[in-house]
Amino acid sequence: MFYTYLTESKSVKKLLAKEKSRVREVRAKIAKSAPPPESDPKIEALVREIIERVADKWTMLVLEVLAEHGVVRFTRLGELVGGISQKMLTKTVRQMERDGLVTRKVHPVIPPRVEYELTELGHSLGAAFCGVWIWAEEHHDQIISARKAFQAEKEPS
Repeated sequence: MFYTYLTESKSVKKLLAKEKSRVREVRAKIAKSAPPPESDPKIEALVREIIERVADKWTMLVLEVLAEHGVVRFTRLGELVGGISQKMLTKTVRQMERDGLVTRKVHPVIPPRVEYELTELGHSLGAAFCGVWIWAEEHHDQIISARKAFQAEKEPS
């Protein structure tokens, strides 16, 4: 769904074309270059945190729902994500807010109405995540072949 949403947008299509080109350039640079002698521990820690966050299925599902629906109330967000407890949804959106991926707006009514929306940073993470879809599309057949070969090795004759 998220991939479809992003790939149907004209501006995102341009972004994806640029991203594919940039991925090719980065791959070429990596192939030609040696790893840096030492990297910044702060950057390493941040990258690990971001990978951990992106690997969290709830964050990516919330990101997908907000990208598709724009501003969404808390209860509706839970319904659209599906299968998430209120406690986990609260934890997820708080982490996303802390990281600057979403904004939270509380309307002073009784009962309180809380709405969430992706920030520019959140949209950019979604666009970056599209790189995973691009990679999966490019390597789909190789992955399926590797899985079949692995399964054939593990099955008793």
